[in-house]
Amino acid sequence: MSVDVDRFRRELEGERERLRAALESVNHTESVIEESGDLASGPGDHLADAATDTYLRELDEGLEENAEHLLTEIEGALQRIDDGTYGTCVVCGREIDAERLEAVPYATLCIDDKRAQERG
Repeated sequence: MSVDVDRFRRELEGERERLRAALESVNHTESVIEESGDLASGPGDHLADAATDTYLRELDEGLEENAEHLLTEIEGALQRIDDGTYGTCVVCGREIDAERLEAVPYATLCIDDKRAQERG
C-alpha cells in the first residue's frame, strides 16, 4: 500500500482524543447545569431565554451524537490498521486513493463505491 499507515494511525488517534475531550466537556457542562439548576425555568425567566437554553441543549445533543458517530468510525479505522485492511474498499477490495484517505481518514469505500452508495 502506498499510504503511510503510521501517519494515519497518529492522526486518527489524535482525532480520537480530541473528540473524547469534546464529549467530556459537553457532558461536564450538562452535569454542571443540572446540578446548579441554571437552566430551570422560573417566574422571572423570559421566553427568549428559555428558547435559547433549549436551542443550546439541542445543539449540544447534536454535537455529542456526531462526535460519538465519528469516534465509532475512527475506532473502526484503527481496527482496520491493526488488521492490515486499512485503505482497502470493503465493497470491491481495491485500494482507496490516498487523496480520499487524506480527506476522510476513516473511509471504508473507494470513491466509486461511495458515489454508487450515494446514488442508490
